[in-house]
Amino acid sequence: MVIEWLKFKVDPNLREKFIQLDEEIWTTALASYPGYLGKEVWLDPSELDAIAFVIRWATRENWKSIPQAALDKVEASFAKAMGQGNYKLVEAKEYQIRKFLRKEE
Repeated sequence: MVIEWLKFKVDPNLREKFIQLDEEIWTTALASYPGYLGKEVWLDPSELDAIAFVIRWATRENWKSIPQAALDKVEASFAKAMGQGNYKLVEAKEYQIRKFLRKEE
């Protein structure tokens, strides 16, 4: 499994709108692609303008096979609904999940 980790800065007054629109627009779009396993929204109570998304993909190939043109189209729809300048992607990372096998005794 691969994790796509995204951190945004959003006006705290628009945080709920951002989360709802993300669910309606981005999550709906991503869920239509093979390998999408789910998404979590992480909120830091000490940083009210920060929102992090943890998106789970079955494989890196599934995630990276989404055409850039499709991503650009979804982002344009999201930006129009949210309003330009009301949010900013400040960090994007990729993680691989490592599971440890238990030794049988």
